[in-house]
Amino acid sequence: MNFPILLPNIFNHPFTYESDIELKIGDFVEVPFGKSKIIGVVWDNFEKKNNKSYKIKKIIRRLKIPRLKKKTLEFLNWFSEYNIVPKGMALKLVLLSGKPIEKSDKKFYQEFNNKIKKNLYKLTNEQKKTLNEINISNQKFNVHVLQGTTGSGKTIVYFEALKKILNKGLQGLIMLPEIGLTNQFENKFIEFFGFKPAIWHSGITKKNKEIIWSGIMSGEIKTVIGARSSLFLPFKKLGLIIVDEEHDQSYKQDEGIIYNARDMAISRASFENIPINLITSVPSVETYVNIKKKKYKISKITQRYKNASLPNYEIINLNDVKLENQSWISKEVIKKVNAHLEKKNQVLFFLNRRGFSPNVLCRKCYNSFSCPNCSINLVYHKIKKNLLCHYCGFKSSLQRNCTKEGVCDVIFSGPGVERISEEVKRNFPSKKVEIFSSDTMNKKSSKDKLEKIINNEIQILVGTQLISKGFHFPNLNCIVVVDIDLSSQGHDLRSAEKNLQLYHQLSGRAGRTGEQSIVYFQTYNYNTNMISDITDKNPEIFLDKETEIRKKNNLPPFQRFISLILTGENQIKLEKEAIKLKLSIKNEIYGKVLGPVSAPIFRLKRKYRVRLLIRGPKTLKLQNSLVSIISKYKFSSGIKLSVDVDPINFN
Repeated sequence: MNFPILLPNIFNHPFTYESDIELKIGDFVEVPFGKSKIIGVVWDNFEKKNNKSYKIKKIIRRLKIPRLKKKTLEFLNWFSEYNIVPKGMALKLVLLSGKPIEKSDKKFYQEFNNKIKKNLYKLTNEQKKTLNEINISNQKFNVHVLQGTTGSGKTIVYFEALKKILNKGLQGLIMLPEIGLTNQFENKFIEFFGFKPAIWHSGITKKNKEIIWSGIMSGEIKTVIGARSSLFLPFKKLGLIIVDEEHDQSYKQDEGIIYNARDMAISRASFENIPINLITSVPSVETYVNIKKKKYKISKITQRYKNASLPNYEIINLNDVKLENQSWISKEVIKKVNAHLEKKNQVLFFLNRRGFSPNVLCRKCYNSFSCPNCSINLVYHKIKKNLLCHYCGFKSSLQRNCTKEGVCDVIFSGPGVERISEEVKRNFPSKKVEIFSSDTMNKKSSKDKLEKIINNEIQILVGTQLISKGFHFPNLNCIVVVDIDLSSQGHDLRSAEKNLQLYHQLSGRAGRTGEQSIVYFQTYNYNTNMISDITDKNPEIFLDKETEIRKKNNLPPFQRFISLILTGENQIKLEKEAIKLKLSIKNEIYGKVLGPVSAPIFRLKRKYRVRLLIRGPKTLKLQNSLVSIISKYKFSSGIKLSVDVDPINFN
């Protein structure tokens, strides 16, 4: 008997194999492929017939593990079609390096024992009302948005919702945007439930991944806290998906297989016919539009824990306050910060720039220090004592031969958090200062640093946007935004939305235990409308304005965008290829083609980049028409195409 077997590789169709074994859709099998053996899955449809005759090979064996559910196969088929990804590559997301685990000793699951303890948490009336509104008891697909002011106890509400699901013997998935610093969240989970959740992200060991994968497949492990990739785990009885910080742009996977994990989580919940909760302090515009259309339900928590008030805001106009040479912190701010430190308040200086300085140049030859592989400047990291490209990882020392004479005489233009940290230490020499960024908060040191911050052993933090993501700092009551203008930049129609979400998240770090707190904005761009929009305690005022702008200009989420990025080593050849591709697409596509244009980062990892943008109606006809064209189109040698459905940025 013949069977369609999908292989986890760059194929958009299954291969036909034969077997005397009785097989069902979703079974894992080992098959010969070329000169090797490979694990595949019995799929739900055969490859398209062609006129070529070929010998049908025999399936070697069926693996002794539970089969993939039909619902999972249907989700993967849809995922492939929507994101224009080969079906085999979608399957690869489910498998562990192509090798599912057949046997795993039950003793490995003991630390995830799933025995829920009785906890003493008392919900406020507002939290109880919200929990009732979420109403996941019917276990049917619905999208429920839980919007709550930062520090309002959203986590406890969805923990209670998850507890109901786990008590029914079902599994739960909690997705987080930043998984590198899960200690606080994992501790909170253990404190509430009394057992350890399975943590899933790229940094966990191969052995742990194998244990978790098999435990999820068999139903022995009930709860996963994970990054984007956790969405593709082969859950046996998934009962609830929770997407925390649903607005966070980190849910977009923008390398390799490109997809938006939040949107795919909603789709998976739909195929599984289970509820999904989207958690946020400020919804994404996409989510907000779906709330307005009543496609999503919403509950709101407006009161913070202990009735703590949100921070006040004060704008410091840098046009009126003269900064000293090579200084980025005004005397007015130093005076205000000292007053907070005297009250034993913790202080955060916020600047969304890693390293010491984003621009380095020579005062003799005027050459800037740029990356040889990418069309961007190198960032100087003083702690690491090198120049670094944040895109390709290229490193270089400051020592360079000058084109005029001797070695370059370097000057640093603009600050990063390391430079702000030095200035902070000069102005507050008796205080303990710590940098909080992805460069300094590694896996080993983060737990220790977080404990010191919570215990107020560190008085001043200097941080990037990483600090805005869900951390609880009980003593933090003063935030200084060093320059609000810097974070407004970017090749992105979502920059205003990102600012709104970032500053609401950031302000939510302050005043969480009831004391009055304040955020100081230093700015040269004294645009009071922009600042009042992004700091208003009611974010719906901004979201309504932004929605109208998007609707008027046919921008997402009212139209679908698909980016086509062509890359190649020969610039002239690449540009010609882009024009040729556009001509072959424009009369066949179910939409409009814009471009080609050079990408803002024109050269990346030694490859030139040119972009086309397709815009059209929100229907799979757009993707299907594009697939039909691309499958017949022959690209010149050395040219590679990447497809990004629903792009987040246009770098």
